[in-house]
Amino acid sequence: MEDFDLFIIGAGSGGVRAARVAGQRGLRVGVAEDAALGGTCVNLGCIPKKLYSFAAHYGESFEEAHGYGWSTSEPTLDWATLKSRRAMEITRLNGVYASLLEGAGVTMLRGRATVVGPNEVEVLGQRHRARHIVVATGGRPVWPKVPGAELAITSDEVFDLPQFPRRLVIVGGGYIACEFASIFNGLGAEVTQLYRGDQVLRGFDDDIRNFVAVEMVKKGVSIRTRHEAIALARNGDAIDVELNGGGVLQADAVLYAMGREPNTRGLGLDDVGVKLAPNGAVLVDDCFTTSVPSVHAIGDVIDRVQLTPVALAEAMVLVDHLFGEGERFVDYVNIPTAVFTHPSIGTVGFSEHDARARFASVRIYKSEFRPLRHTLSGSSERTLMKLVVDAASDRVVGLHMVGADAGETVQGFAVAMKAGATKAVFDATIGIHPTAAEEFVTMRTPVPAS
Repeated sequence: MEDFDLFIIGAGSGGVRAARVAGQRGLRVGVAEDAALGGTCVNLGCIPKKLYSFAAHYGESFEEAHGYGWSTSEPTLDWATLKSRRAMEITRLNGVYASLLEGAGVTMLRGRATVVGPNEVEVLGQRHRARHIVVATGGRPVWPKVPGAELAITSDEVFDLPQFPRRLVIVGGGYIACEFASIFNGLGAEVTQLYRGDQVLRGFDDDIRNFVAVEMVKKGVSIRTRHEAIALARNGDAIDVELNGGGVLQADAVLYAMGREPNTRGLGLDDVGVKLAPNGAVLVDDCFTTSVPSVHAIGDVIDRVQLTPVALAEAMVLVDHLFGEGERFVDYVNIPTAVFTHPSIGTVGFSEHDARARFASVRIYKSEFRPLRHTLSGSSERTLMKLVVDAASDRVVGLHMVGADAGETVQGFAVAMKAGATKAVFDATIGIHPTAAEEFVTMRTPVPAS
């Protein structure tokens, strides 16, 4: 006899969604988790990062208010209060997740699980049989391999540093590195970002990468491309960061944001025949089944698209294929995403580079401007909007923005792109004035081909 119809290892976004949906179908569901409920997103990712981004924006807003006639004293950040308030909200969300699982009739096991057979898991020395096992253990930060690496921190530790780092060195050029560079700069730190490549945010549209880098530098972030930290050493209360090519930076904290890797070590997957990619990602088919038919995987651990909404969608598809009609699939095309730099990025669809490689001919539309808000605020921040259009079909195949609340703006346009909207449809749509978003439906003249 099996103890469970479905046993899920990991109570992050994907695991909790799969457990809830299966539990609501009346199935016997077990979930094992040895950390706080909600996974990376709730505890160490999206939620606390966005809260800290909000906090950082307030520093700018106090200054900008002067242009609108407000008189304010010099603002000061109470780091302890920010940490405490964030922790309270995360604890509340942990409780919400627990209530959701309990309400769906899910059995919660608080401990680390390992797969010990095609239909068997072990938690705290006790074995449980299940018809299906789901691995939803997410990812973890890649740890640096340099001398003195033990002096560094990752994004897992940065939210709870005992003291606010007045001098912060960030190593990396991806979205996590850029977000924390903007956040801590906005909170008042002197931030230096080191990246070994030619420009940050590899994989994003080139215009977006270049534009946001300029804006970040204008706000005070020192971005040093073609630079690497080759060693860290303690120097009193500070950390010396030795650079390739010579030179040393002094920092109060060094944050390594060199990407994330699937969290599969010690799960016993190899022992039961589950095939893994070289980086440890679980290999699955379109229905999220592994090389062992009774074992499945979803979310960051499969290393397809590492976004919370994608993990939720994968969970819904998996439960449908195991216990429903089996008609759902995840469409990985036109997934919108945001990067909470200052200013933020919103993007959906193809970059110009990728579109030119895919389509015979493309048209590019761009608009760069100073937002109305900043005509009085005194800020020099600018906004960039860009459309990529397949010339043959007139379909908008890429939409990109750098500016305030870019994610909020792009989410709506992502619906239009999912529906196959053409540039003619954009042109026929009346804008909301005065907004930045209206720029997407008023761009009429394509950029001359280079």
